[in-house]
Amino acid sequence: MKVAKDLVAASATPLVLGILAEGESYGYAILRRINELSGGELDWTEGLLYPLLHRLERLGHAESSWQSVTGERKRKYYRITEKGLAELAEQRRQWDTVVDALKGIWHDRMPLTVNPLEGLA
Repeated sequence: MKVAKDLVAASATPLVLGILAEGESYGYAILRRINELSGGELDWTEGLLYPLLHRLERLGHAESSWQSVTGERKRKYYRITEKGLAELAEQRRQWDTVVDALKGIWHDRMPLTVNPLEGLA
């Protein structure tokens, strides 16, 4: 299944802020966590992630620092700020509203798969 670009874009900020709320992380680890959380359905690229991280920094929702790990190259680690935690809480409220509305319309009303030939015989 390929997740539509609109859904990926809409969910990007709360996903990344949620991951950063778990603890500071760097780009590749964030990409792995997104893949893990989605069961492999969301396979983001660096081209999607890094502009988002830079935007979160500009907005004051995240901050970063370069850190060295023995035997490895320097990595830029990102962490959520207090402003970012407030934004994450707001995003969660909004997503809860959307998810509740979808559950309300989909619950026991529509099958997940539709057979276009059903009822034509």
